[in-house]
Amino acid sequence: MGRVVGKRSWEESKKTWHIAGPAILTGIFQFTIGFATVAFAGHLGEVELAAVSIAQAVVEGFAYGFMLGMGSALETLCGQAVGAGQLRMLGIYTQRSWIICGVTALVLTPLYVFTSPILQLLRQSTEISELAGKYCIWVIPQLFAYAVNFPIQKFLQSQSKVWVMTMISGVALAVHILLNWLFVTKLRQGLAGAAIAGNISWWLINLGQLIYMMSGCFPEAWTGFSVSAFKSLTAFVRLSLASAVMLCLELWYYTAVIILVGYLKNPGIAISAISICMNFQLWAIMIALGFNAAVSVRVSNELGAGHPKAAKFSVIIAVSTSFLLGIILMAAVLGGRAYLPRFFTDEPDVVKETSKLAYILGATILVNSIQPVLSGVAIGAGWQSLVAFINIGCYYLIGLPIGAILGFIAKLNEMGIWLGMLGGCLLQTVILLVVTFRTKWQQESSQAEERIRTWGGENLT
Repeated sequence: MGRVVGKRSWEESKKTWHIAGPAILTGIFQFTIGFATVAFAGHLGEVELAAVSIAQAVVEGFAYGFMLGMGSALETLCGQAVGAGQLRMLGIYTQRSWIICGVTALVLTPLYVFTSPILQLLRQSTEISELAGKYCIWVIPQLFAYAVNFPIQKFLQSQSKVWVMTMISGVALAVHILLNWLFVTKLRQGLAGAAIAGNISWWLINLGQLIYMMSGCFPEAWTGFSVSAFKSLTAFVRLSLASAVMLCLELWYYTAVIILVGYLKNPGIAISAISICMNFQLWAIMIALGFNAAVSVRVSNELGAGHPKAAKFSVIIAVSTSFLLGIILMAAVLGGRAYLPRFFTDEPDVVKETSKLAYILGATILVNSIQPVLSGVAIGAGWQSLVAFINIGCYYLIGLPIGAILGFIAKLNEMGIWLGMLGGCLLQTVILLVVTFRTKWQQESSQAEERIRTWGGENLT
């Protein structure tokens, strides 16, 4: 019995890592584009660092989360269609998602245009708000790059074709660093140069992925543009919105934390310190998101193929592996707490304040090594609406109020706000663990079959 379980675990681990490995690298490369921008901005000055940090956390984070969520409906639909052998629907689904994401980008554009007054309305520093507003206008092309990028990624991930995507992102990151060095350091174009570098890098990723997608490597899944993409858009929007709300409630949680920190005394130092910690946390989350992608694909493929037990087993392997990696990353952060902040800033006060937060950062990284994986299970199975309600309760009714009490009333400042955030994440993770391991997977498999029929697949009976 033990040998059989060991063999199954090894086989499932290989399937998981086949997707998770390149997905982790892709996520790290793409996240490091923003990471590099913050690093170059940090060496321009404290105000520039705070402006880019709050722009990325509040405005770009808001838009990124919504766009990612709108595109994430494809993870459920494409993954289950692949499992059921309905490859012909993948291209249609992707085109529908492009249409929806493109319209969403247009709707979100005013958010970028009016960033400065919005931040001032949220009582952020005037100097930081004005500079962040200029930066957000300069990076509007990145918003539309997200609209193209996320649907392509889901198309490729659902078929476990991720290595080319990884290589494209790696090349784009190298170009991004070179362009930042050129525009920001050598030509001294400041935040405008950083924005130009980011715009070029994101559209370079899209160009490479589009060429790969349409080059004939997917003869069954991509058969060209079709008017069928305009059919059933209303129903597709509903599923996309459910995915968007689920993911946005998670990503906006961090946005709300940044806004709360902006109300503290010395907001420049506080925002810079907590933003640096969040950058390291988000870098670690990229690893968990690799397993999020892997378990989403594995669960949706197995449910679509009518293999509920295999779907459940893939969840166990993905959660266990990501948790072990979380322990390693937590140890690395604690060991390097005195040196890691210097990647972003030379300001002694910011370095000192960031180092104080390292212990909470380590604990947050450990919790978030599990939570994104469970969200991937939810996407693969189509539970987006349920998770959205869980997120509202844990994050906004518990985490943020506790953080505000600890930060402002208990005078723990940014450490108290972060502790509240950690409490909300921990509660959400526990609830999702209970929900996941009490799931009736045979019933989920039947629902997946019905979903494929509803969304245009052939009759499977």
